[in-house]
Amino acid sequence: MGSMEASTAPENGAAAGGGGGAACNGAGAASNGGGGGVERRLRSSTASQAWAAHLPLEVGTRVMCRWRDQKLHPVKVIERRKGASSSSPADYEYYVHYTEFNRRLDEWVKLEQLDLDTVETDVDGRWKIRLATSLKMTRHQKRKIDETHVEQGHEELDAASLREHEEFTKVKNIAKIELGRYEIDTWYFSPFPPEYNDCPKLFFCEFCLNFMKRKEQLQRHMRKCDLKHPPGDEIYRSGTLSMFEVTFYSNKALAQWQVDGKKNKVYGQNLCYLAKLFLDHKTLYYDVDLFLFYVLCECDDRGCHMVGYFSKVKFAMLLFSIIYELMMLLHEKHSEESYNLACILTLPPYQRKGYGKFLIAFSYELSKKEGKVGTPERPLSDLGLLSYRGYWTRVLLEILKKHKSNISIKELSDMTAIKADDILSTLQSLDLIQYRKGQHVICADPKVLDRHLKAAGRGGLEVDVSKLIWTPYKEQG
Repeated sequence: MGSMEASTAPENGAAAGGGGGAACNGAGAASNGGGGGVERRLRSSTASQAWAAHLPLEVGTRVMCRWRDQKLHPVKVIERRKGASSSSPADYEYYVHYTEFNRRLDEWVKLEQLDLDTVETDVDGRWKIRLATSLKMTRHQKRKIDETHVEQGHEELDAASLREHEEFTKVKNIAKIELGRYEIDTWYFSPFPPEYNDCPKLFFCEFCLNFMKRKEQLQRHMRKCDLKHPPGDEIYRSGTLSMFEVTFYSNKALAQWQVDGKKNKVYGQNLCYLAKLFLDHKTLYYDVDLFLFYVLCECDDRGCHMVGYFSKVKFAMLLFSIIYELMMLLHEKHSEESYNLACILTLPPYQRKGYGKFLIAFSYELSKKEGKVGTPERPLSDLGLLSYRGYWTRVLLEILKKHKSNISIKELSDMTAIKADDILSTLQSLDLIQYRKGQHVICADPKVLDRHLKAAGRGGLEVDVSKLIWTPYKEQG
């Protein structure tokens, strides 16, 4: 499953009524230099005008596009559509992928944002591109771009499945959503029912997560909606932060055990639709009996407002011990993996505030309550992997700093509920593991630990374990 947290660039949350990143207008300057066997096209404004006879651009064209930072970046045309006001070739809009960045920044652009002087073609008709300008960036700008550059998370897909996934999800079908007081630019495709496809904006009830096409519909809904928090049990409250556990039963479980889960089921489905807008490779449905959603909220006098969530998958309802044991045998592999988290998401307006790290820490506190180690389900998204590495680094190094005597990976795992493989890979990435006489030895020089802790950055919000009121499902059964 996918996971997501921590920083992203650029920031996508904006107060309702305001936009995210504004589209840029204006064509870029022509590039210089030869093509080395490539037939150079459109070197002058006259050539650009000549190119207009070949519009619209074909899908697959590579060209430079002016992005929100006012600089030209290489893009690939993924899709095209006729303009709303005219069918002239010059009025087409193009859905482009910035090849330097993550797919979350793909967007529709107008022709004037493309620098036609950078379109090149070789004698075989294959599209080439020459950078129109050398980009000189500050360290801060480079860090922001690097955060969007990693393309990971589909390691579980074979080549054919990956092509099918990319083809099906290549174009975002929803551009923006309104959730509470925020208007948010979306990142990825989400398989909403067909009647909602191509809506420029969807309006979500921030409490039940029902979604509508128009603001007026949302306003009517809010007058009737009696929810002021997620439809589950509050298992944590500390200050203004609250965590709710929401159970989401499959159709099979509802039928087999006559569970009254209709309200939770609708909420769970809506949460999946919402989350998929910000997670590239999240699978919406499983052939399992029970999801558990842990929804983090900020609370005020108007209610509990969703900040983010993580989910877990249960392969059997634990109300029936015999069925439970049989299901554990059937799903032995998953039981051995000890996944304590399937998906994780912090909504864009609430990122960079430590909430994602809080959610990760909370998942491990639940594992400690269950008396077992945990690990996130793979694959992790790019931002999720960064968040977990940061969490593992801080937790492990803080223990090593305080621990004066030798300590084993098994002991670290017992203390933290972090899986031994995750501990080993984290310490190896920090060069804190040596292999001596047939076993791994942890090297914990205090100066080295301090340097790594400083590089890991600040931790997230602390989980006050004394405020966690939760009983593992097995104990409940």
